[in-house]
Amino acid sequence: MKIGANYLGNGRCEFTVWAPAHDELAVQIVSPENRVLSMEQDSRGYFSIMAENIEPGTLYYYKIAGERDFPDPASHSQPKDVHNASEVVDHTKMNWTDGEWSGIPLEEMIMYELHVGTFTPAGTFEAIIPRLSELREFGVNAIEIMPVAQFPGDRNWGYDGVYPFAVQSSYGGSSGLKKLVDAAHKEGLSVILDVVYNHFGPEGNYTSHFGPYFTEMYRTPWGRAI
Repeated sequence: MKIGANYLGNGRCEFTVWAPAHDELAVQIVSPENRVLSMEQDSRGYFSIMAENIEPGTLYYYKIAGERDFPDPASHSQPKDVHNASEVVDHTKMNWTDGEWSGIPLEEMIMYELHVGTFTPAGTFEAIIPRLSELREFGVNAIEIMPVAQFPGDRNWGYDGVYPFAVQSSYGGSSGLKKLVDAAHKEGLSVILDVVYNHFGPEGNYTSHFGPYFTEMYRTPWGRAI
């Protein structure tokens, strides 16, 4: 089972979300047209629907009875910000050119920790690409990218992200990250992601409206513990 909006091609997309706190849930499509799609719940609290006439770029929320509409907790793209609609993404569109890349053994890696928002004036994934050769000349063979899961605002350390499957839109989203990885491999650079799986940040964190995603057993300085 894949959670989030899983685009299957030919206008078909399966929406799945874990929301055991509710008996009813629907997908609220807001663009390119408004429509509501009722979802079915299984015994484990997952709601899902196989929807037709859905294309990449479609914007949607989840509609919870008696509450406001919320972005998808497993969103693959938040093109506006952490509070607005989620977006359907076709992850097969990337034309990869790194088929011969075989990686670098961990013990041989010389890593450079890279913050996307401050590495270049533009602060995007694609703006890094022209400077990859500089890193190679410096002796680096791996870049460790600081957290890029969608967070509030345009630039941030990344440790208060709230959508772990959505790549920060102000950095270029998932398409920008894919282009950077492809280009890095062409330059002989491994790419490592710094990921945060033990907590979400406080702003834009709507998962508690869906179910018991959090625990009170632990505390973090950034947000609620998962």
